[in-house]
Amino acid sequence: MPRLSEVIAALENLWPAERAESWDAVGTVVGEPDRQVTRVLFAVDPLQETVDEAVKLGADLLVTHHPLYLRGTTTVAADHFKGRVVHTLIKNDIALHVAHTNADTADPGVSDALAGALDLRVVRPLVPDASDPEGRRGLGRVCELDHPLTVREFAALAAERLPATAQGIRVAGDPGATVRTVAVSGGSGDSLFDAVRAAGVDAFLTADLRHHPASEARAHSPLALLDAAHWATEWPWCELGAAQLDEISDRHGWDLRVHVSKTVTDPWTAHAASNPTTTPGAPN
Repeated sequence: MPRLSEVIAALENLWPAERAESWDAVGTVVGEPDRQVTRVLFAVDPLQETVDEAVKLGADLLVTHHPLYLRGTTTVAADHFKGRVVHTLIKNDIALHVAHTNADTADPGVSDALAGALDLRVVRPLVPDASDPEGRRGLGRVCELDHPLTVREFAALAAERLPATAQGIRVAGDPGATVRTVAVSGGSGDSLFDAVRAAGVDAFLTADLRHHPASEARAHSPLALLDAAHWATEWPWCELGAAQLDEISDRHGWDLRVHVSKTVTDPWTAHAASNPTTTPGAPN
């Protein structure tokens, strides 16, 4: 069985820490380098729910996309939920490793996994990484559909293929417009509107779209916007990362058992649809 340090070296080769944004907090948060690893769990969020899942599974390593301490801390006291996560991990000899923006820009990365979940054909990065001479790494992906769909049909496809959440898929634009090309970006994507417009695509699928950026984007062009839940757009990366580690394990004869968390850690838990015929409380 491999040591934690060997597994981490393999993960760092997939998602080098130096490719993370300067503000990010990636890498190993908890773990003893010499401990053996037999079982690994991938998840989007390092919350108590996923840590408890790792404990129940008997995992030695939890790999998450989102950092535990993005802005740093001065305490890991167990009277705070993040401190309890650290205590639970250490008490159960579970390591925690984070791959965040370094996984976003990887080849393949978070947006490749999102495109794959929707059977989209990746053409190029939306925002290429200037340090990649082959032009394959970068934020987001520009994709093509195998055959045209309406915006309504493409939204239904996304709702069917992505993990179910209370939000579902929000749409801005003409539901009957034709979609042949799409930009996708896992996680929050409304900082990428300039690149999306420059790409000349018919639609943009991402998450966490805010009112003003979305409104301004619609005023600029007939670009259709599809806003999925943040967690749902990044969960496919867990399956991609698990498959990549499985392949490494087979190549090295490690016999790792690699799992993907099915725990829904999207914070929104319910959705009440508005009545389209009335707008109570709206200003005159």
